[in-house]
Amino acid sequence: MSNMPGWLGRLGARLTRMEERLAQRRAEAAGNGNGNGDEEPPAGRQPGTVPLPPSYAPAVPAVVDRPDPASAVPWGMRVAAEAGWRLLVLAGTLWVLMKAISAVQLVVLAFVAALLITALLQPTVARLRRLGLPRGLATAVTAILGFVIMGLVGWFVVWQVLDNLDNLADRVKDGIEELKRWLLDSPFHVTEQQINDIAKNLSDTIGTNTEEITSAGLQGVTVMVEVLTGILLTMFSTLFLLYDGKRIWQWTLKLVPAHARPGVAGAGPRAWRTLTAYVRGTVVVALIDAIFIGLGVYFLDVPLAVPLGVFIFLFSFIPLVGAVVSGALAVVVALVTQGVFTALMVLVVVLAVQQLEGHVLQPFILGRAVRVHPLAVVLAVAAGGLTAGIGGAVVAVPLVAVTNTVVGYLRAYGQRYPVHMGPAPHGATAIEVAPSAPPPPLPSPPASPPASPSEGDEPK
Repeated sequence: MSNMPGWLGRLGARLTRMEERLAQRRAEAAGNGNGNGDEEPPAGRQPGTVPLPPSYAPAVPAVVDRPDPASAVPWGMRVAAEAGWRLLVLAGTLWVLMKAISAVQLVVLAFVAALLITALLQPTVARLRRLGLPRGLATAVTAILGFVIMGLVGWFVVWQVLDNLDNLADRVKDGIEELKRWLLDSPFHVTEQQINDIAKNLSDTIGTNTEEITSAGLQGVTVMVEVLTGILLTMFSTLFLLYDGKRIWQWTLKLVPAHARPGVAGAGPRAWRTLTAYVRGTVVVALIDAIFIGLGVYFLDVPLAVPLGVFIFLFSFIPLVGAVVSGALAVVVALVTQGVFTALMVLVVVLAVQQLEGHVLQPFILGRAVRVHPLAVVLAVAAGGLTAGIGGAVVAVPLVAVTNTVVGYLRAYGQRYPVHMGPAPHGATAIEVAPSAPPPPLPSPPASPPASPSEGDEPK
């Protein structure tokens, strides 16, 4: 305990010396920073900021401004991206539109059928009005005559089928027996046991699927109700389109944006002329096919010649597929009623008439106004059939023909009057960042839109 005060004194002396040395070092550091502690900081540097680097430090280049991101992306990629998202929007819009059409398929098909019938009957209304009849009377006379003729044709077909049904059943039995004998004597080496097995399998299949056949019959009742509803909608739509088609078209133009209205107003009458030419030409071609094939079937003594001719006429409205189906139906009826030789002769008649149709009638009657590439016809018929069945296959080709006319006219109109086609490119595909100079300005469009078409050419 006697040494404790001396030890504490020495510890205090050491701490005092350490404090003096720390203070001295702080004073030296302050003197090295700005000469002495009372001097002002160098010019260009505020007090408390980071000091400048020493003179021996390497030079650091100044930060260069970064380019615009759009200019760093290749031009082709920018254009592809701009086109890609627009195509996605169009595809989504088309998908939603198809879903909406599928939900109201009956209404859409009825209205399209009314358009086709109106295109066929509207020239008659125009002629009656030129003769002095009022618009309402001309529309009523044309619609009544048209629907009466269609109803009489349908009634005649049903009457012929029912009148020849018993005779047809007997002839079908005789034809099946004759076909059986021909198979037995043919070089295909078909035995009677194989034919009996096929007949037994068909009978068993029909007996097993009785419930499915019954349910199909019940569904047929629903289909008949829908068909009657569609017929009524078509009749009412046709009446209003014939009577008030001009004002309906003018009201439709008001839904189009103002800058695009002149182009659409010019494309409408051309589309209507294309549709009218297609319907008239198709009716004439179908009538010629039905008459010539029907006469060939009649002179070959095949039963139901008149109903077969009417079926050929109706199926001719389905390009490519309709001719094959109706011709195959005529050949099958000839095969089961008159034998193999008569069926081959009917096949020759069908092929000859179809060749005449494809190489003479359609190019001469339809003309270039509604000429569509065969590949487009096949794809349109397939897409229409998958989307809306037989009705979709019927309206697919006129829809493609009208679309081709409208797109061609709008493209030509846009090249002549680009001011109506919307604002200039902007953003990533702006003219300023394009790899080539912008084209020279074109002449301004006329002050007034194109002259309105005549009443007979306006779409109804």
